[in-house]
Amino acid sequence: MEYRYMGKTGLQLSVLSFGSWVTFHKQIEDNTADELMGMAYDAGINFFDNAEVYALGKSEEMMGRVLKQKNWERSSYVVSSKVFFGWRGKNNKPNQHGLSRKHIVEACHEALQRLQVDYLDLYFCHRPDKNVPIEEVVFTMNTLIQQGKILYWGTSEWSGVEIMQAHAVAEKYRLIGPAMEQPQYNLFERQKMENEYVQIFKNQGLGTTIWSPLAAGLLTGKYNNGIPEGSRLGLEGFGWLKDRWMAEEKIQKVRVLGELANDLEVGIAPLSIAWCVKNPHVTTAILGATSKEQLTSNLQALEVLPKLTPEVMEKIDTIMQTKPSLPDF
Repeated sequence: MEYRYMGKTGLQLSVLSFGSWVTFHKQIEDNTADELMGMAYDAGINFFDNAEVYALGKSEEMMGRVLKQKNWERSSYVVSSKVFFGWRGKNNKPNQHGLSRKHIVEACHEALQRLQVDYLDLYFCHRPDKNVPIEEVVFTMNTLIQQGKILYWGTSEWSGVEIMQAHAVAEKYRLIGPAMEQPQYNLFERQKMENEYVQIFKNQGLGTTIWSPLAAGLLTGKYNNGIPEGSRLGLEGFGWLKDRWMAEEKIQKVRVLGELANDLEVGIAPLSIAWCVKNPHVTTAILGATSKEQLTSNLQALEVLPKLTPEVMEKIDTIMQTKPSLPDF
């Protein structure tokens, strides 16, 4: 397994990591989660991603049970949580969601309890909060670091401007700013990673733990002829994913990309993941899986990387037509 430094920090993450969104509690139970996390760990994966909102806290509880049973050395793995949405869903009351100091602190304590760990390696602000001063967010995260409850803090789906505002506050008050961002990045979603964050990578440094490298499974090819039973886009409550991805134009591009994958004698899923980690600004790509077969396929992405020559990358861009226009600096 390849490892990369997370932006301008000393923390190293495996270039492929394992996440629990949608799958834990909704698609798999403890025994499968235990098996898949064990497979990932044995393959060299050292980062496991989670959030308070995933399965309304049940995802963190499941991962916590697995980590407790595995009894791995705590120094051998990195675990994260995210704060913003709360875990009570529609039952959230005021102050049980968002990025107020109260919710950030209480959510951190709850995540530690659910995951059964003494500290979080990474703690993300899952979305920006327009109702909370950025100073309050930065000061609160800095306090949690000083208390030893988290080691690094970051953002998820923040704009480049919002990230730089946080850095400006941290610099002004000599606090610790955000070290990482978790954006969506795949062959359909490229704007933030390849355009909006370019100057942050260059001037500030930023680790990225990208999510949905397979575009909710679309880039596996399994939706080319409809929605298979039990798949993510068919789950109750995830109709918004179906609306976002099940467009004939996108599916046709996936079909053509599949032809290129066949020519290269690789699977379309590992090809799509390899394309993501080919970007040197990607610290780690978060994988999701519901079976050993899925995870084994996804892990083959590192074997596909050497096949991504400039010529192949150009062919991919020609097929997808999603490369953003870069600004003139």
